[in-house]
Amino acid sequence: MAEISDYIHNPLWDTFCAYLEKNYRAKPALAFSKCSWEPGWNIRFQKGGRSLCTVYPRENTFAVMVVIGRKEKERFEAALPSFRPEIQQIYRDTQEGNGQKWLMIELENHDALYEDVKRMLEIRASGKVRLSSAPE
Repeated sequence: MAEISDYIHNPLWDTFCAYLEKNYRAKPALAFSKCSWEPGWNIRFQKGGRSLCTVYPRENTFAVMVVIGRKEKERFEAALPSFRPEIQQIYRDTQEGNGQKWLMIELENHDALYEDVKRMLEIRASGKVRLSSAPE
């Protein structure tokens, strides 16, 4: 993980990992994927054996993939108007397959987009919806 942190070279990465550990007790699992979407190394975070998100490290940034599945779809779509326009656009532009949307969000800064990703993870993990994007 230290090597990944050095590669990403963005303090938000360490903040994000600490958030996942503290709030979800999610442990990172490093994997290599030959997936045509994003081949290469990724870090999967799980809560209770269920995927919470997958992170794709890049230089100075990282992308977080959050899957909105059948269980979360209704709650997520009800909350969608309260998300940043960027998240709304990503959701609209992402094709659905097997009742799921795999949303890929690039994070660089601790900003409103980052807060929206945290809200998405809340929905994914527990089904609770926080309508405000204000930091905790």
